[in-house]
Amino acid sequence: MAEQSIAGPAGRVRASDGDRSARARIVILLLSVALALSIFLSLTSGASDASAVRVIRDWLTGGVPADTALAARHRLIVYDIRMPRVLLGVLIGAALAVSGAVMQGLFRNPLADPGLIGVSAGSSLGAVAIIVLGTTWLAPVTLALGTLALPLAAFLGGLAVTLLLYAIATRHGRTSVATMLLAGLAIAALAMALTGILVFVADDSQLRDLTFWQLGSLGGATWPKIATVGPVILLALATMPFLSRGLDALALGEATAGHLGIPVQRLKYTAIVGVSAAVGASVAVSGGIGFIGIVVPHLLRLAIGPDNRYLLPASALLGASLLLLADAVARTVVAPAELPIGIVTAVAGAPFFLWILLRKRGVIDL
Repeated sequence: MAEQSIAGPAGRVRASDGDRSARARIVILLLSVALALSIFLSLTSGASDASAVRVIRDWLTGGVPADTALAARHRLIVYDIRMPRVLLGVLIGAALAVSGAVMQGLFRNPLADPGLIGVSAGSSLGAVAIIVLGTTWLAPVTLALGTLALPLAAFLGGLAVTLLLYAIATRHGRTSVATMLLAGLAIAALAMALTGILVFVADDSQLRDLTFWQLGSLGGATWPKIATVGPVILLALATMPFLSRGLDALALGEATAGHLGIPVQRLKYTAIVGVSAAVGASVAVSGGIGFIGIVVPHLLRLAIGPDNRYLLPASALLGASLLLLADAVARTVVAPAELPIGIVTAVAGAPFFLWILLRKRGVIDL
């Protein structure tokens, strides 16, 4: 009887784990379908009446359209404007969502987010420095690095903020959540102040570009930009799944994770560098897009649980889909003008973030 009483609960736990894993796989499959639908919607929506369906059909069948000039205009809009924008949206949405999930696992707190704790502000500072000072004080850097100067500066800015934040919030191998959040707010404010100084000394053309860029947009997507930042984001995203086992163990505490054979310090450094690379490259080409990194992982934890083996790929899929939908709204709600996508994500994400705070206020003592 004792063996049965022990085996029974154990069997139920294993069955429950199996059910959660099966649900996670189903959710990932559904998210893959949702991403495909989001891509199709993004290719077919916009101020122009260009038909992506017709262009793709002509490309697949090799048909010759009746109006060659109209077909050429449609191909230009779909291939050279919408497709780079969609691909960049997929990369950035996945990068921001996965980075948020990794940071929440690293700090063991659902409120951790690259935007909330200053990583995005540091990346923005590095990018703005290149934009404003790239023809004066930083001219040797931009001449030496070429198109890599902007994403590299954004990466270094995000990396510097992340390392500083981790050094401040961690004492004797333990990370203080309250210190992390407060220090993140202070560092973000400092980075934004320095960015404001650079904006103040910018000329009129730079100021116009920076004002719109800081609100976040995918409007400047081009194939050369994707070729520049795409490999950085893809490399960071390819590295993140290998951290899932370590992040799961880290949820039990750093000491326990070390006893389980997890190289904790190497895990931390890899996560920090990966998040900085992904967020830095994203900010370099899209500006500030907030709340994707905090909303997506939390939604998925409610649906499939905290297992990072499923959480990280699911975050990539849902983050890409939500950013594409937000971009579709930004392009159509005030057409033919375009609303900055950072405004759309903030309007949708801020209430959700407040809900998280209210839900967790009895658990997290700030």
